[in-house]
Amino acid sequence: MAEPAALVVDYGGVLTAPLADAMAQWCAADGIDVAQFRGVMKEWLGSAYDATGTGNPLHALERGELAAAEFEAELALRLRSADGGAVDGSGLLTRMFAGFDAGEVPMLTALRRARSAGVLTALLSNSWGLDYPREGWDELFDAVVISGEVGLRKPEPEIYALVARRLGVEPDQCVFVDDLSPNIRGAEAAGMVGVHHVDAEGTIGALEALFGLALR
Repeated sequence: MAEPAALVVDYGGVLTAPLADAMAQWCAADGIDVAQFRGVMKEWLGSAYDATGTGNPLHALERGELAAAEFEAELALRLRSADGGAVDGSGLLTRMFAGFDAGEVPMLTALRRARSAGVLTALLSNSWGLDYPREGWDELFDAVVISGEVGLRKPEPEIYALVARRLGVEPDQCVFVDDLSPNIRGAEAAGMVGVHHVDAEGTIGALEALFGLALR
């Protein structure tokens, strides 16, 4: 392995509250049948990470091939409220992700300390058609790659090559953090070192060992 020079992180679930927590909050607020929602996500996420799953709505949404409003309408048709009623698709994604907080403070601190120590930093995120709260990103990241803006998505190898190129380093100089195992496997196949994010404490410990820096 080359000496690590860059830290690349996912957004949702790494720099925010866990995705499952945000989804549970949304289901409760909108009165969504949780079991049905989980069933749809299991079906779509399963084929989204299958190389043959080219017709998957999540795949198309993340690559910017399907408009957010179209995805919302398609998902709403697959869902029911807890009392059996129809689900309003208008603004569904905004409501769905309202539970994302401003970020896991320890992870943001780790990013800032890594960058101040000379480590290149980047965000690599699969977008669900949402606007990101980008205030302060200039101080956090040297490069930002959003799937819907570049027409690629994790775990496609080209998106990992793209973020490395934008940082001006080779993939084997990058450490990549994500909360989804398929994305970690994709990064490792592209030559990066993967860190599977479960919680901030474990991730920061792994990064400190890899970079030889105090990041807390």
